[in-house]
Amino acid sequence: MLLSEQEVLADFLNQKVLQYENPEFITSDPIQIPHRFTQKQDIEISGFLTATIAWGKRNMIIRNANRMMELLDNSPYDFIMNHQKSDLDRLEGFVHRTFNSIDLNCFLKALQCYYRQYNSLETIFIPSKNAINLNDQIPEFKKLFFSNPHPKRSQKHISDPSKGSAAKRIHMYLRWMVRDAKKGVDFGIWKQIPTSVLSCPLDVHSGNVARQLGLLERKSNDRKAVEALDKELRKLDPIDPVKYDFALFGTGVFEKNQ
Repeated sequence: MLLSEQEVLADFLNQKVLQYENPEFITSDPIQIPHRFTQKQDIEISGFLTATIAWGKRNMIIRNANRMMELLDNSPYDFIMNHQKSDLDRLEGFVHRTFNSIDLNCFLKALQCYYRQYNSLETIFIPSKNAINLNDQIPEFKKLFFSNPHPKRSQKHISDPSKGSAAKRIHMYLRWMVRDAKKGVDFGIWKQIPTSVLSCPLDVHSGNVARQLGLLERKSNDRKAVEALDKELRKLDPIDPVKYDFALFGTGVFEKNQ
């Protein structure tokens, strides 16, 4: 029996998922930072801060994310909830591209306010019953996160799908937290969000490979492109479509097909 084009594509992508979704992936990926921790809140916070600065060269992201954890005494939840004002002086001089000590200070204060109300960052991301993705939850999270006085400049470090953004870093973070830990890469510590509503973290690598494979026609990596790619990936696996992030990103980065 001849396979359809969709079956051939699914088989190819599933093989790439098997190739890249394994602990070896962690060694060169920023997801290694939250893998340093075991407490749920430490994983959430370290993952969120790491994802926030996840643009640029991957070795630089990993180095600066490790630096952030050092500044937080390698106990991010405890530091956020119990630090003294003088402890924040050590943040001076931290910088990753346009994210600097002002922004880090802002994010730590915002996280403290959040965790004084909620036990987990998952709470604000839980979708409505009929939601098909999390693009409506992300702006709500951003609104709550910046609900207290803050430097306006810091807002740009959380993307907003309602403004047309692909929100690559937030979608990547959501994948980390929601997808199960069976393969030893993602964490699966958020149990109230189904994998079916996750979206592919669309960047230059995954976007270019998706276009080469005929999964995406739109040239811009924006919200419309994310939703168009979502539609195609859900045809291949409606339950766990974002597993194909490993196939698209892995092929683009490690096989130089960007």
